[in-house]
Amino acid sequence: MEWILIAACVGLAFANGANDNIKGVATLYGSAQLGYRAALALATVSQVVGSLGSILIAGALVKAFSGKGLVPPDLFSVAMLAAVALAAATTVGLATRIGLPISTTHAIVGALVGAVAVAAGSALDLAALGAAFVLPLAVGPLIAVVLAWSLARGGRATGASLGLGVGDCICLGTRPEPRAGEAAVVARTALEVTVAPAADCTAHGADRVLGVNLASALRVGHLLSATTVGVARGLNDTPKILGLMIGASVVEPLYGASLLAAAMAVGGLLSARRVAETLAHRITPMRDGPGLAANLATSLLVAGASRFGLPVSTTHVSTGGIFGIGASDGTLNRRATAEILGSWLGTLPLAAALGALLAWILGA
Repeated sequence: MEWILIAACVGLAFANGANDNIKGVATLYGSAQLGYRAALALATVSQVVGSLGSILIAGALVKAFSGKGLVPPDLFSVAMLAAVALAAATTVGLATRIGLPISTTHAIVGALVGAVAVAAGSALDLAALGAAFVLPLAVGPLIAVVLAWSLARGGRATGASLGLGVGDCICLGTRPEPRAGEAAVVARTALEVTVAPAADCTAHGADRVLGVNLASALRVGHLLSATTVGVARGLNDTPKILGLMIGASVVEPLYGASLLAAAMAVGGLLSARRVAETLAHRITPMRDGPGLAANLATSLLVAGASRFGLPVSTTHVSTGGIFGIGASDGTLNRRATAEILGSWLGTLPLAAALGALLAWILGA
């Protein structure tokens, strides 16, 4: 049974990578800053870094997803955890197959409820389940939508107040300034801030102390924010799956995290295309500025949740960020949004049903 649990967790990590790895870089792919393969490579590297880093800073999530605390110790079993992992892997795998971004966290929680209901019946601690899981999962996407919308609107308003356009450059240059009572030839040098098209800033030549092209700055910020989201995703998702193995004491944390990181990476590299198309091209048109706003909102929420052991869904937060920028621009595709929200509502009951069925089959 221990080997079934390990194999099920590896399968869940593979499905998670296929469904989740692309989420941090979907805005880069959608805005054509990176092609699909380059975006996926960036997502894979950053996810692996986050997965390995989770050993050091996400111990609370490992403990939360071990199943302990939700069910009395005497009813706790390896078979129950194996049922949870198998049910969650099946749920996420089905969604990935049809290109819908769903929450691995929701799949695990749903499967946990179903499996525990079979294994422990009324012994399931519903109060602990609600406080530790349901509340963070429900609030996370709402905060992401509001935060991404605010960042996108705030950035646009700031640019407008400064007279900045996407192709503009902010230059810090020099200009001669005659001293009072002296001839113009005897002058001191004063600094001057100029907002102008990039070509005009370039014309400053040697007089330019610093020139920042707005489009280039947004592009670099967008790349960095996507990398941060990838790391945050690895930090938040790896311990949730690792917790199932640690709860049964079948693997050491370092070896378990390394195994899961590799499975996530392979899953993303082989099977992420359909979810990538949904996130990058079906929800809303992408640009660097709004993409940066969505990624900032996602990375702040997911990294913070990982640090404090809150099981927010990286899928709901990252997709919520994209919903937020679409709402800010007035370009949100309502049909695609409805399909995604429908898949989110179906995740918990499907995973719970599978968890209960598999727990019964495995004799949990």
